[in-house]
Amino acid sequence: MAGGGTGGHLFPGIAIAEAFRVKEPAGAILFVGTENPLEISALSKKGFDHVGIVAEGLKGRGPWRQIRSLAKIPKGFLQAVRIIWRFKPDIIVGVGGYASGPVALAARLMGKKMIIHEQNSVPGITNRILGRFAHRIFITFPDNLTMFKSSKTVVTGNPVRRELLTAKKTEKTSDRFTVLVVGGSQGAHAINCALMEALNYLKHTAGMRFIHQTGAKDAPSVAGAYERYGIKARVEPFFEDMASAYHSADLVICRAGATTVAELTALGKPAIFVPFPYATNNHQELNARYVADFGAGELVLEKDLNGELLAARIDHYALNPNALRDMSTRASALGCPNAANVIVDECRRLVVMGH
Repeated sequence: MAGGGTGGHLFPGIAIAEAFRVKEPAGAILFVGTENPLEISALSKKGFDHVGIVAEGLKGRGPWRQIRSLAKIPKGFLQAVRIIWRFKPDIIVGVGGYASGPVALAARLMGKKMIIHEQNSVPGITNRILGRFAHRIFITFPDNLTMFKSSKTVVTGNPVRRELLTAKKTEKTSDRFTVLVVGGSQGAHAINCALMEALNYLKHTAGMRFIHQTGAKDAPSVAGAYERYGIKARVEPFFEDMASAYHSADLVICRAGATTVAELTALGKPAIFVPFPYATNNHQELNARYVADFGAGELVLEKDLNGELLAARIDHYALNPNALRDMSTRASALGCPNAANVIVDECRRLVVMGH
């Protein structure tokens, strides 16, 4: 498994690796990525082996940092060759992120089977390059079919971690309308601020509770805001158990990274998406628009986000269970809970059949 670095690349990779572990229990799996602490911690908890190589991104960096990143490519490539030579894999799966480039290219030059998975609505530069050499390309959004060679491209959706799919649905302990607010592993300051402001405008707080993942910096101020307004809330910087948080929620307010979108649609969860406006190639807004155009979620741009608007939308869904049910049904129709198994089956076929 090559790549990672961010949750958006790493978690789909973990989902694919988990499916491999089920279907090939005697097999060996090695993640090759960076020394990112999130990556190391998440893989360690799952019991996967991990080794890091030297790699840095190019896009969005100044000229000197780009030169420094380019200078590291030969060393990263040689490290990848050494790892592949020792590990002797049957197949290399590139999941995006700058570490996947040297590994996947080294694999191809060494005559190994190599596939890539693209999570987002706009492929990143690494996968656009690797797509020319990959034996198979797995994509999340059908619109991406035009960006890769169609004869080797398969629409699978974005793999979702097993614990989210297999977790038992949490029994609601009350009739309170539950809102999950989550901004990724670091939190989302703009969403946190809008939510704190929204508490002043909400009209039906007696029947609500919030589960709010804030990130480390905003946790004290967000917790204090709920307390001031006397609103029932569980506030934490980071949730280890996202499965129970998702299953408890009637409505989710979140960013629109590919992994978040995949998880919510696989679980059939209604959501208000607030895309991160500085995402590469504006891919979060495009992800969210794909879902919103299907009626499977609602899109609010960060430039339009404020407390009054957010409160109005929360109140609307709290009072309209039919609208929530419709959105949930449409989200489920978009979801691809079996994506990881489809990818693994294709990989096994590629290794056995050779094409």
